[in-house]
Amino acid sequence: MHERESEGIGYFLGRQLFGVFEVEEWQVQGAAVRFRGNLLAQPETALTILRQRLEPVGFLPLLSSPREILILPMPAGVQRGVTEKPWPQILLFVITIFTTLFVGALGQGADPFSDPTSLLVGLPFSVSLLSILGVHEMGHYLTARRYGVQVTLPYFIPAPVGLGTFGAFIKMKSPVIDRRSLFDIGIAGPLAGLALAIPVLMIGLRLSEIVPSGGRMGISLGSPLLFMLVQQMVLGTIPEGMDVLLHPVAFAGWIGLFVTALNLLPLGQLDGGHIAYALVGRQSEKLAFVTAVVLALLGLTFWLGWLFWAFLGFMLGFKHPQPMNDVTPLDPTRRLLALGALILLLCLITPSPFMSPEF
Repeated sequence: MHERESEGIGYFLGRQLFGVFEVEEWQVQGAAVRFRGNLLAQPETALTILRQRLEPVGFLPLLSSPREILILPMPAGVQRGVTEKPWPQILLFVITIFTTLFVGALGQGADPFSDPTSLLVGLPFSVSLLSILGVHEMGHYLTARRYGVQVTLPYFIPAPVGLGTFGAFIKMKSPVIDRRSLFDIGIAGPLAGLALAIPVLMIGLRLSEIVPSGGRMGISLGSPLLFMLVQQMVLGTIPEGMDVLLHPVAFAGWIGLFVTALNLLPLGQLDGGHIAYALVGRQSEKLAFVTAVVLALLGLTFWLGWLFWAFLGFMLGFKHPQPMNDVTPLDPTRRLLALGALILLLCLITPSPFMSPEF
């Protein structure tokens, strides 16, 4: 962009701030313009006025502080009223149904290669797991839509081994309005998924068997606090020398708890990352760094899988995109809910979720 063009855009955008923000200085930064001065209205009112002025001409305002406003071009593909064709999501979901059926059937000793109809044996696991993941993502989706944020339908990620899936995610295509909506979108998924995972776990535990601890082959699962409480409530005290052989539905419920714990980690753009940024703003970068270090230590001490999550944190970085209104803090109720999310994480996480096979 030439200097004269930059000045022209700067003056044009500066005029849009009239009556809302008193400009003292401004600076062109690539395709964006940063203004410094004084906010003349309440952040919510200022954002509403500026969006009405700027969005029709292809720009978005970002209130970084009462002394600073960044005006940046509208992200590509953000168009009101445009409906996305969901074929990629549908295709991935269908594939994930087959991969989870396959894994569930293998876990029950079936051989889908020689008898494809035996895939139906994996139905309890597949339906339970995909329902939990789907409800989790729809919690995000519906809350985002309620706040006017453009989001995709959930993308399910199939996997031919392990659990049959690497989970699911939605993609936000337009900026979040403020910290309150960011918090609500972030926490909606874990709460919705957990609301289904707990009853699924309870039903699965009713279907599970209590067997002698030794003399069998399998993978031992860690027992987070919430799992132990649900197990105690459903099965009572397990006799010494005995163990619970989880039914596939119970295993899907356990995975639901584990997935919720992973998503609540205050890291990057995980649900916990959204919650942390909504609560403490840019200080969440420090929290994300500490989280990655703790995960690395857990990986070296307990379960190697934590190293992957630590590596992912360092690779993707610890910065979180700012909402359009980054000035208005969370209200006391949401702050209390954020504390509840941290307590929930501690009740769901376990240092060794997957332990060595027993023989």
